[in-house]
Amino acid sequence: MADVARMAGVSSQTVSRVANGFPGVTEETRQQVMAAMRELGYRPNSAARALKRGEFRTLGVITFSLSTHGNIRTLEAIATSAAQHGYAVTLLPVAVPTQDEVNGAFSRLGELAVDAVIVIMEIHLLDAATVSLPPGVQVVVADSDAGDRYTVVDTDQAGGARDAVRHLLDLGHDTVWHLAGPEGSFAAQRRANAWRGALTEAGVAPPPPVRGDWSAESGYRAGLLLAEQRDCTAVFAANDQMALGLLRALHERGRRVPDDVSVIGFDDLPESASFLPPLTTIHQDFAEVGRLCVEGVIGKMRHGDTAHGTTLVPTRLVRRESTAPPPGGEGGQGQRLSSGSGR
Repeated sequence: MADVARMAGVSSQTVSRVANGFPGVTEETRQQVMAAMRELGYRPNSAARALKRGEFRTLGVITFSLSTHGNIRTLEAIATSAAQHGYAVTLLPVAVPTQDEVNGAFSRLGELAVDAVIVIMEIHLLDAATVSLPPGVQVVVADSDAGDRYTVVDTDQAGGARDAVRHLLDLGHDTVWHLAGPEGSFAAQRRANAWRGALTEAGVAPPPPVRGDWSAESGYRAGLLLAEQRDCTAVFAANDQMALGLLRALHERGRRVPDDVSVIGFDDLPESASFLPPLTTIHQDFAEVGRLCVEGVIGKMRHGDTAHGTTLVPTRLVRRESTAPPPGGEGGQGQRLSSGSGR
């Protein structure tokens, strides 16, 4: 730093202000200092700055799986938003969703230079009393129902599922079958509960759900079973990947979509508009979830906020060509109710 100061003809304090992005330096002086840094190969020592300022400018992210679309998109949004705020991201993957693995991930936080942590956790493990958070480390959780103990950010899973069911009922279908996600998932649980509740509220007895594991292959296997249900004219799939497998199974069994069976998904994958037929689905704003997670945890660090609660990001219905009135149906009154949603 002293060498840079001598070459640029400024004080070491000015070099420090430029290196840390602080205001109070003219643009001409800033350029002189930056030129001297480049010529001398000067790089600020992040470890030294962390010791001096008491922060590492790094957020830890704990997640169980990088194979699901939602987790990948949320992680991408967290990394993008963190960079915009001047923070790096350290990923702590949990290979197996067990209590010991979760405890181990939190324990490693004490060994890593992170200021706060964001947890992307679908499995019911944060509920366990044996999970302890490192003292002084602020935490925000994505995709959880633990808002009574943590700050949680999630999309409105229940609201999106209700919109999906109502869309199909509004088209005139007598009932809606459900291709559910895995039992251990918070998201799958909320979507299934909302599906059941929406049917019950409409005076319709819910048919037995068929369960998958989020993959297209599990959707295909479930679709082979649903194709044999001749009274099945509408299916709400808990995600678009399973809906893709379902579409294949229905096609192989001669059940036309949407002429014989309407299919709606959840997520709005970028590829969903290219399914055959293009998939009606529920859009999730993963970018907004990631942004709110980062801003939430940074706000907790800066202000020492210990408040808990859940922030829900709205979903929206995206209507495409995979849903239609049932065979011989007229569509019914509900189309007027849902005509304002979608795109």
